[in-house]
Amino acid sequence: MARNNRVVIPESRTMLKQMKYEIAAEFGLYGANYGGGADTEFASELGALGDSGSSNHSPYLGHLSSRDNGSVGGEITKRLVKQAEQALFL
Repeated sequence: MARNNRVVIPESRTMLKQMKYEIAAEFGLYGANYGGGADTEFASELGALGDSGSSNHSPYLGHLSSRDNGSVGGEITKRLVKQAEQALFL
């Protein structure tokens, strides 16, 4: 079965990537790699590490479990649904 993961609005890619790193930082998933923990204040900087696409700038995240990564994706979905619901009822 083919997967359809294309981004409908390309401009949203940056916002989604930043949201991913902010949520991961909130969950404490970067503590081991970044010297004592990353705060959400610095999550955009974590996201900037992987923006260039080159492997020498992106952090190695192989220590994260599928469950941890899935929890970040689930939280992104919850927040996006909440934002959409709020926009509908304004």
